[in-house]
Amino acid sequence: MARSKSSRSWLDRHFNDNYVKQAQQLGYRSRAAFKFLEIQEKDNLVKPGHVVVDLGAAPGGWSQIAKDLAGEEGLVFALDILPMDPIAGVQVIEGDFREEEPFDKLLAMLDGRPVDLVISDMAPNISGVAAVDQPRSMYLCELALAFARQTLRPDGDFLVKVFQGEGFDEFFRQMRENFSKVVTRKPQASRSKSREVYLLGRGFKV
Repeated sequence: MARSKSSRSWLDRHFNDNYVKQAQQLGYRSRAAFKFLEIQEKDNLVKPGHVVVDLGAAPGGWSQIAKDLAGEEGLVFALDILPMDPIAGVQVIEGDFREEEPFDKLLAMLDGRPVDLVISDMAPNISGVAAVDQPRSMYLCELALAFARQTLRPDGDFLVKVFQGEGFDEFFRQMRENFSKVVTRKPQASRSKSREVYLLGRGFKV
């Protein structure tokens, strides 16, 4: 089957993307690793010994970075609806975060440990219809925030991908209610045309 012009142009952009090339050279699983690295460099989120939960983790670029930074004493738990190849020292759960079973399994693996950082790069399957995609995206953000509220230690941090559009301002207000400081990050590795930004909540208020 012939590829459409749009899919061909996406493939051309993807394979000519410097971040994709760098990720391949450095052994990172995705270009998204550079988004997290840039935020980490600016905000120093992950420290040795930290417990980190990575939601929407596949293919594992963020989990790789988080585990390297957390070190031998740190713990990283990764969850995604898609299969994900193992990463040394990362505990992986395959399942849909919108469903109860994977959520409960993740809580059981945490076994009551307070979490230092919840990171979420979750996004819905994009249909191209904004009226459908935006509510789906915001729903995933709200689920991630609810999980962070349930598991973060006092003063813990939360980083979440959010698409600007309907519901963004309300979600931002919710985060401000739960964290001492909320800032917006737009890493250089995030494509300029994309509506995605990352909201970072610092200092979880119990």
